Amino acid sequence: MERETIIRGKAWVITDYKGNPIKDIDTDMIYHNKYLGITDINEMGKYAFGNLSNWEDFPLKAKEGDIIVTGEGFGQGSSRQQAVDCFISLGISAIVGESFAPIYLRNAINAGLLIIACPTITSNVITSDILEIDLENGIIKNLSSNKTLSFKKPHEIQMEIYRAGGLLRL
Repeated sequence: MERETIIRGKAWVITDYKGNPIKDIDTDMIYHNKYLGITDINEMGKYAFGNLSNWEDFPLKAKEGDIIVTGEGFGQGSSRQQAVDCFISLGISAIVGESFAPIYLRNAINAGLLIIACPTITSNVITSDILEIDLENGIIKNLSSNKTLSFKKPHEIQMEIYRAGGLLRL
């Protein structure tokens, strides 16, 4: 399964009720521990952000191919894989954040979920903007505002894992 290196999708900027990007979203906010008994990845999506104020209905609104945009420190806390798998279940094409917790970053890469650090992303994107991510050139184009951002291109090994759809599919 060869995956595309140019991804296009609608952005969801994860903000608080004042419209500010939420920092340090932890894995319990992403996927609450009361659902850890669910082992079918196809069922996990409906619990994404179920413990994050004002985002509990995200699984009902998100569409396959959408892109999550986050503030600093996304994925803090435990190493629960469900916090990655719930987005795979929803068909989220990428998560672009200002920064990520190291273990979350590693879990996402290993699962084949595209995850990109771009420190200026939340100040250049609003929810519903259409983004185009060019992995080969390290560019994010905001097609709604005509802004272009750069990011550090994924390492060759990360790209190999992504193209395969996850580490276990290599």
